[in-house]
Amino acid sequence: MSAKHFTLLGLFALFLSLMPLSPVMADDLLPPQQAIHTASMQLQEKLQQKSFTKDFSKITEYVKEVIYPHTDFDRIAALVLGKLWKTATTDERERFKHEFQTLLVRTYSRAFIEFKEWTVRFLPLEMEAGAAKVIVKTQVLQPGIQPIAVDYRMALHNGDWKAYDIMIEGVSLVTNYRTTFSNEVQTKGSLNAVIDGLAKRNAEALASKATNHS
Repeated sequence: MSAKHFTLLGLFALFLSLMPLSPVMADDLLPPQQAIHTASMQLQEKLQQKSFTKDFSKITEYVKEVIYPHTDFDRIAALVLGKLWKTATTDERERFKHEFQTLLVRTYSRAFIEFKEWTVRFLPLEMEAGAAKVIVKTQVLQPGIQPIAVDYRMALHNGDWKAYDIMIEGVSLVTNYRTTFSNEVQTKGSLNAVIDGLAKRNAEALASKATNHS
């Protein structure tokens, strides 16, 4: 996996692990922005508890609970697999969704511990009446470096706004992963083999984290 991919992965994790948002009242934000604001503030509250941040299993479970209502994992999984999704069996789709969700939750959880000096600034959002899709534009700020453009693709799903992609300086995480998994399928010969490899990496990573924090 390339360094660029790791960078994108880490920044995607910042979606729900940012430090307190720049001075802004939730009432000043539109519903898609409020979804990001709400999740961020929930995690920020937990960050104040030092004992909590030492237990990776608790962090992982809590992060999963917080991000699930604000992230469309079904849509992300389908977009990431692209053409492979259309030919995948029902079992392959379900297994991939589960393992990919686990991967993202692990990533969020890792960033939840590591990224502690960031703030986010919401840029103005113009929404047409009745819009079902928007791009929420933000800037991730850190002392000493230029602001990083982080934009969220959001869609209205059963009355709730959920994220289904993120773009870091214009580069889509979904597109990045789609290329990665497509290449892996070509190398390993089947989607099942790729899912098995992902499941193994997830299990090893979670076991390692559990051991390190025991």
